[in-house]
Formats: sequence, C-alpha cells, structure tokens
Amino acid sequence: MTQPHRALVVIDVQQQYFAGPLEVQFPPHAESLPRIVAAMDAAVAAGVPVAVLQHTSGAGAPVFDPTTPEWQLRPEVETRVPAGAFRSEKRFGTVFAGTDLLDWLREHDVDTVTLVGYMTNNCVLASAAEAETHGLEAEVLSDATGAIDLRNAAGSVDAQAVHGTLLALLDSNWAAVTDTATWVEAVGAGTALTGSNLVASAGRTAGA
Repeated sequence: MTQPHRALVVIDVQQQYFAGPLEVQFPPHAESLPRIVAAMDAAVAAGVPVAVLQHTSGAGAPVFDPTTPEWQLRPEVETRVPAGAFRSEKRFGTVFAGTDLLDWLREHDVDTVTLVGYMTNNCVLASAAEAETHGLEAEVLSDATGAIDLRNAAGSVDAQAVHGTLLALLDSNWAAVTDTATWVEAVGAGTALTGSNLVASAGRTAGA
C-alpha cells in the first residue's frame, strides 16, 4: 500500500457544541477536544496540511449565527491553526459543498482526508460519505469526534449508541475508523489505515 498524502480536516469545533441544545454528549467534549488538539499538533509536527471549517447559518439564525460568541472556534483550536491552513465557512453538512476545500486538497496532492470535530451524526458522516465521490480516502478519529442524543418522530437513540453505530457504519464502507493515538503513529510511520468493507462486515455479523 502506498504512503497516503493526508490532510487533517477539523470540522466545526465551535462554542455552539459546548453548551446548549447541541452540546456534544458522547464522547464528552471534555474528552474529545483534547484528542482534536492532539491530532492538530501531530499534523503540524509532521507537515500534514490542516483545513479548518466553521458552520454558519447566517446572522439572526437560532444557532450558528456568525455574529455571536457561540459561532467562534474553541480557543484551543483557534490558537493551533497553522499558517497556510485552509479556512472556510460552510452552510451544508458536508465540508465539500459551497467551499473551495476540494481545490485546496488537490493543490496539495491530498488523497486521504482525516476527519475530526463535530458532529459524528451530521457533518462528519456527510463529509466521509462524500469523500469517495471525489476519489478521496477518508479516516475518522473515533475519540476526536462526538454525537448528541437524538429524539424525533422517527424514534430516539442516545448519543453513545448514535456515535458507535455511525462509526461502525462508516468503517463498513466509507472510512477507516481509528483512535487518535493510532492515527498519530500511522502519520509518523507514513502508513495507511484500512477500514472494513460491506462484505467483511456482513460476514462478521452472520458468523457471530
């Protein structure tokens, strides 16, 4: 397997996710934020390009209003954004729609995007699923992402189940899922990570 050309994509690590109705619940943000920071530090040290995105819903919106303090990045992330990093606002779940991220990735010869940030059940999921349509491999760091409880007309599920289920789903087809420490080792060694696939995942289930 050839050495991957990675970029670390930091998704929406904004104050909006640290309090209020969208507060990340699993893993707790007190645990996931240090892992995001560790991934950023490792990327900078290894010369891995970094992209940082922030969701916006426009002025006056009930959430992600860019005129409010809740819209700002967490300071632990803001102070680590390296010179030359890609920065953009986005209005959709996926990091690719309405941004110039794909052009920037191609300019840097990136073939693998590593996704960290929030939320597993929205922007991480959407971005990982779209990556394959652009010929990109995706990696998702399980302890540097997070989910919320979901309750709606279709049913309800707690954040831990949401997070765990979506990581299993992503690893079955759209991304290699691992933890931050393993990813840092792979970056240092210049090695690729491999996820599962639908056939293998289905086979494990059938044989359980």
